[in-house]
Amino acid sequence: MKAILIRFVPALAFLFLCTILQSAASAQAPANRKPMPAAVEGNWAGSLQAGDAVLHLVLHVSKTEDGSFKATIDSLDQGVYGIEVTSFTQDGSDLRFSVSSVGAQYEGEIAADHAGIQGTWSQGNVGLSLNFHRQAAGAGAKKPGDAIASAEGVWQGALEANGLRLRFQLHVTHDDQKQLVAALDSPDMGISGMPAVKVSQKLMVFHFEIPVVDGAYEGTLNAAKTAIHGTWTQGGITRNLNFQRSDELLELVRPQNPSKPYPYREEEVTFANPKAQVSLAGTLTLPSGSGPFPAAILIAGSGPHDRDENVAGHRPFLVLADHLTRKGIAVLRYDKRGIGKSTGKFDQATTEDFAGDAAVALAYLKSRKEIDAKKIGLIGHSEGGIIAPMLASHSSDAAWIVLLAAPGLKGEDVMLLQSGLILKAAGFDDDRIAKARDFNQQSYALARKEKDPAVLEAKLTDLVDSTGMSTTLPPTALKPQAQVMASAWFRFFLDYDPVPALKKTQCPVLALNGDKDLQMASKENLAQIQKALEDGGNQHFQTKELPGLNHLFQHAPTGSPTEYGGIEQTMAPEVLTTISDWILKHSSP
Repeated sequence: MKAILIRFVPALAFLFLCTILQSAASAQAPANRKPMPAAVEGNWAGSLQAGDAVLHLVLHVSKTEDGSFKATIDSLDQGVYGIEVTSFTQDGSDLRFSVSSVGAQYEGEIAADHAGIQGTWSQGNVGLSLNFHRQAAGAGAKKPGDAIASAEGVWQGALEANGLRLRFQLHVTHDDQKQLVAALDSPDMGISGMPAVKVSQKLMVFHFEIPVVDGAYEGTLNAAKTAIHGTWTQGGITRNLNFQRSDELLELVRPQNPSKPYPYREEEVTFANPKAQVSLAGTLTLPSGSGPFPAAILIAGSGPHDRDENVAGHRPFLVLADHLTRKGIAVLRYDKRGIGKSTGKFDQATTEDFAGDAAVALAYLKSRKEIDAKKIGLIGHSEGGIIAPMLASHSSDAAWIVLLAAPGLKGEDVMLLQSGLILKAAGFDDDRIAKARDFNQQSYALARKEKDPAVLEAKLTDLVDSTGMSTTLPPTALKPQAQVMASAWFRFFLDYDPVPALKKTQCPVLALNGDKDLQMASKENLAQIQKALEDGGNQHFQTKELPGLNHLFQHAPTGSPTEYGGIEQTMAPEVLTTISDWILKHSSP
């Protein structure tokens, strides 16, 4: 489950192009993108003439694991990098994309030789010609031809400490006054374009500072100008940090991801939800042998998750499915409706709709001859931990359920606790946390009342101004925030109480939470889950708080969501073992 209301995004990212063109419109990303020809993938450079200014832009298009494409834009002259492209579609040679953070759209035509794109950049009421040409692989890593210092270019590095490995991408160039400028990306923390100050190169010594995190770097270029060896100082602590010249991010280190060939069978499957007119696509893994096997259905948390529940470069459901299948338990995991290869519209669905999809997944597994129909259970993570009791309370088809970081409190209480814990971990004082809580409560009241996103956005804007929250929630973040808060999903989650369904759940239940989970407060939610099961007379349940683990069940320094991507571990081994041992115990004859 992701943080719902309070978001911390560098303000510079939202200023991209705004000083040149006034934005007035936005675009919504489609819930299910269609795969595009591989010819579009790569880096594209273009120049936008805006008044007297020329902005040099680089469009990066890459393929995701589900076969769709994602894109970002860099504005080299402004030192802003990694701006998210919020939609990217192609029909034949016609290409369209939007950048909702600045209310901009682009329409172009791909050349027959795939070497260029001719089109128009539109922002506000202004349309400007913008043509892109394909960059050769690695072109961005080279020292620019007009460089005034050998440190100019794109650099990659990683900082390793306290069980974290945080990758950095450093961009160095110069402005029209011949002064060095730089910006730092932290992709594992989801941060792009942190502006640097005091950027300098004296002989071979390179220096910059990042005020927003109170950090400073100093290093020495090697003779070949291909590497910088130095140190990063932050909070009085100094650590080694080396950069290498490259425009390709360092590889993610995910040691728990399994490698093929697997010692079990893997099958691509589809099953239908006729009531919703949705087809769901997933992966069924079957242990070696003829079966019938006990089985688990994995139900993901909130957000547009695929079958592996991809988050921050991790694939927790892949790791969990691999572990369980090796232990003799079949596993079905699937893309949410509108995501990956599943059809439907993700952004129009509520938790109840996702529960309907889980129900047809259960029915599908019962139809498979390799599966023991009396030994099928549900494993729900975060919001998935709401869905599992929904199903178990209305049907005896679920033999057991495992709740991973599941809510026991109402949605509003979950989000208020979540916000407070995350702000506290970020160093906010009690007064600001209290003000944020009051703001959240008022915004939730507006969400209950106003169903029109435009009206809700206007009222949220007034609320931001009147409460002094503009530094935390800038105007450009309000539109997407209002769209989320006006959605059917948010309204349902806000007031949903999981207790009645938990009281009706009579099958065996295992509920696990990490004590460093800042998104689903462990003690409060586990206590409510336990009380509901006890009040309902369930005789076969276990609740357990696991020390040192965050919302993804990783060993974590603080539990902050900003750490997820930097932690190499995907899911703590003791959690995997606890789950499989408990399932096998409750699946034995």
